[in-house]
Amino acid sequence: MIAVLCPGQGSQKPGFLTPWLSLPGVAEHLGELSEAAGLDLVHYGTEADEETIKDTAVAQPLIVAAGLVAGRLLAPDLEGRTDVVLAGHSVGEITAAALAGVLSEAEAMRFVRVRATEMAHAAAATPTGMAAVLGGKPDDVAAALEAAGVTAANANGGGQVVAAGTLEQLDALAENPPARTKVVRLKVAGAFHTQHMAPALAPLRELAPQLSPRDPRFPLLSNYDGARVTGGAAALDSLVEQVCRPVRWDACMENLADLEVSRIVELPPAGTLVGLAKRGLKGVPALAVNTPEDLESLRSTLD
Repeated sequence: MIAVLCPGQGSQKPGFLTPWLSLPGVAEHLGELSEAAGLDLVHYGTEADEETIKDTAVAQPLIVAAGLVAGRLLAPDLEGRTDVVLAGHSVGEITAAALAGVLSEAEAMRFVRVRATEMAHAAAATPTGMAAVLGGKPDDVAAALEAAGVTAANANGGGQVVAAGTLEQLDALAENPPARTKVVRLKVAGAFHTQHMAPALAPLRELAPQLSPRDPRFPLLSNYDGARVTGGAAALDSLVEQVCRPVRWDACMENLADLEVSRIVELPPAGTLVGLAKRGLKGVPALAVNTPEDLESLRSTLD
């Protein structure tokens, strides 16, 4: 079983789309996605600086577009296979849903545009952020998060929990971290997957009936509980509610282990989920696809 994984916000890096533009058709594809998103994704993916692409309204469409570009290039190699499973982390779940056929590319970009814009507005209302807590005992981590008043927004597995809250709460956590942990502030401008994002729900709920979700053509795992989604409508409902619900990536990895996944492929901007897999799915070969050469390396190993 091959797991194709799609990363979430914070994985973007300045210029990360540059190598992909050398491939025929990619510039045109990005142009189509840019039109759907209302953003110049080529500019943001090749020329914009780190601070610019940290903006939620830019980062989320950019990340989804990158996954769709690589996914389209990989699609001929996956077509007809019965040993593929898809999953995405946070905004990457939109990418995975589109690659599974739940949403068209245009629908995915329309959805992520609304999601990103509304989450950016919600984040601007109160300065908030997120921090990864690495290591430590689960009980100690839970107690420290409660003491600081932050929410466990992402349970990532492999000894990593992402806390979310106000900047003051995150400072309190950094000043009094759980024993034997490292607290790392993430490059995101909001307390995602918490009630701080509640203002984004209504616009997404209004958008959902305008879309035409279809049942996935590949198994697709949900961030809600790691289980396989039951159909297109359920997948879309979960994407909407996800903005305020914790991401259970640990449960996704547990399901991947149960499925006896033998290979992991992370689409661009890749690296974060491969790193988590090395700790949570030890021994499973994992490839971070960040360049066309990485994609060719993957193709050479597919049988």
